[in-house]
Amino acid sequence: MATINCAGKLIDLSTPHVMGIVNCTPDSFYDGGKLSSDAAILSQVEKMLRDGATFIDVGGYSSRPDGQDITVEEECQRVLPSLEIISKNFHGIALSCDSFRESVISKALQHGANMVNDISAGLLDGNMLATVASAQVPYVMMHMRGTPQTMKTQTSYDDLVHEVIFYFSERIAAARAAGINDIIIDPGFGFAKTTEQNFELLKNLNLLQSLDVPILAGLSRKSMIYKTLNINAQEALNGSTALHMVALQQGARILRVHDVKEAMETITLFRALTT
Repeated sequence: MATINCAGKLIDLSTPHVMGIVNCTPDSFYDGGKLSSDAAILSQVEKMLRDGATFIDVGGYSSRPDGQDITVEEECQRVLPSLEIISKNFHGIALSCDSFRESVISKALQHGANMVNDISAGLLDGNMLATVASAQVPYVMMHMRGTPQTMKTQTSYDDLVHEVIFYFSERIAAARAAGINDIIIDPGFGFAKTTEQNFELLKNLNLLQSLDVPILAGLSRKSMIYKTLNINAQEALNGSTALHMVALQQGARILRVHDVKEAMETITLFRALTT
């Protein structure tokens, strides 16, 4: 399994790692509006690093289904100060910016970001791949159709898993051609997929290992969990933990989560099972 170079450090993904989510948005599905001050952001990041997170992922655009479309300027106003204060207070950490807009990413890379998380795999902004390649930072590319505003209408597949693998083979080739070295794929649970399709994808996640790049699983507190259990996102930690173990058993190497401590415990138990 590949190592990735992030912030000048080689991170070995043969052992699973955790990415902590820092939402600088007022309308995220689970924790929107909670991090409304510098102190709250720093406290959150400090706790996540203390609990074992390797990566911190900062986003300012809510990509939940039917999420509000905001301007580039507003997205920058949300994420750039957060990236800057995190990078100044926690030197050398793996700090990702979650955006599909190249103009946001190019500024984020100047404000402390050293990794890119793009829900569109470069398809929503034709300049993205060149900018990521120029910066030589790791690139997380996700499977999605349409936009956050339209993806709920684009859930018709002839063969979901086959189409996801084909999508990634094409996007990985485009990223390699652009000059991106460190690529991570995210199957995009909840993005242009029904609840049933999400479970089908999770059940077959191991097939994505044929692409020979690390897999990131973003399952934390998502609707596939809380709708199935007839609860809400606030009550979905136990369900998240259950599916995180499945994702690890199916080959995931990064868990992108709201709850770092519990995800790290899951990884510890997974390693005890497999070593």
